[in-house]
Order: sequence, then C-alpha cells, then structure tokens
Amino acid sequence: MPIKQLLAGVALLCASLAQADTITAAGDPWPPFLDPEHAKQGVAVEIVTAALASQGHTLKFSFMPWQRALDGVKDGSIDILVGAWHTQEREAYLMFGEPYLSNDLKFIKRKGDSFAYTGIDSLKGKNIGTVRGYGYGDEFANATHFKKQEAAELMPSILKLAGGRIDLTLEDEVVARSMISKKDPALLEQLEFVDPPLSSNPLHIATGQKNANKTNIIDAFNKGLAAIKADGTFDDILTRNGLK
Repeated sequence: MPIKQLLAGVALLCASLAQADTITAAGDPWPPFLDPEHAKQGVAVEIVTAALASQGHTLKFSFMPWQRALDGVKDGSIDILVGAWHTQEREAYLMFGEPYLSNDLKFIKRKGDSFAYTGIDSLKGKNIGTVRGYGYGDEFANATHFKKQEAAELMPSILKLAGGRIDLTLEDEVVARSMISKKDPALLEQLEFVDPPLSSNPLHIATGQKNANKTNIIDAFNKGLAAIKADGTFDDILTRNGLK
C-alpha cells in the first residue's frame, strides 16, 4: 500500500476513535447543576464529565432549551441529557444511568399565601407554572383538576407568580434559589417554598433508546460514577461547590 494511503487510513482511524470517545450532551441552564457561569458548566456537568473521563471518554456539553435537548437525545442527534428525572413515560424513549444526585421538587408560592401542599388533591383549581418537557412525575402529569401554564424555563413562571398571574410554580429549591438570586434577588423576599416537596427526584443521565451506542454509554457512566466515588473525586466536587 502506498505510504500516502497508509497515512490517510491511519488518520481516518484515529479520527474515528476520537469521535467514538466523545460523548455529546445537552441541557438547559439549571444552576448550580447546569450553569453557564460555572467554570465547569455546573456541578452536574462536572460530575458526569469526571465519571466519563475515568472511562476514557470526553464530554462535549452544550446549553440549549430543555425541549430541544430532550428532542435531540430522543432522535439520537445528541448522546445524553446530563440531568434528567425518571418517569415511566420517559422509559419509552430514554435509557437512564444510575442516580448521582437528588432534587427536592417544591411548590413556590407568594409570601403570605395560605396554600399548604397536602397531596395532589390540594392543587384543585390552581393555575401552576411548569417548564415545557420537564418530568414532574406521572401523578402530576396526568392530573386534570388544575391548570398548567408551560414556559421554556423557570423565570417566566417566577415573574408570573410574583405578579399574581399564576398561583404556584415548582422547582428544586436549590436550583430556584440560585436562579432567582442571579436574575432578580429581590423576588426571593416575595416568595416562599412549600414543604413537604411534591417529590424527591433522583438525578440521572439519560440517553435515547434510538442511540445505537446507548448501552455502552450507560455502562461507561455507571462504572465511572462508582470509580469517582471510590477515589474521592465525587465528594471533592460536592465540597468545592458547597453541596456537602
């Protein structure tokens, strides 16, 4: 074989291997877990990057609206969602890795509102702001005795809530406080987080059922997560980011 063809073949092989070792990922801004202002794009991205790196993979993460990220993973054009909650409905099109963090999903109300969450029935007649494509659990998703107003992200719902245009919205408390503090900290004085939470949701990576490499991706993450927990990297990430 001529040397030029040989070198071209080697270059093509190396490029293919490099591409195979790169896992593409996406998600919407969701600080502190997915944060465009964080040095490593957020705590969740940092954890997933470290887990995959321990298994020889590079993570290439992009911020985009949640629904666009979800659609990309569903059709296989993007490999993984870095942070996804499990629902039965999502099992039809997503495969999930082992959970690596947990989120307490709480209702947010205007300060002074007497609303108390005592179960799904206590939401009767309410107008609730949600984020398009988010998984709030099957009971909440299937309920029809309250209204849901979708938005592309949390802050439009927060502004509607503060302005009295909706009754409630909901989000992980850590995420909501972080986001509101960055966008409009004065709003925190107008709002309250409701206990108990709607749910405590384990946070997973997820890949599409249509992704031909889905099993290898999930296996690599699960093995990597165990590795970074064993060597102290996982705890170090949480400590440096003020989550432990």
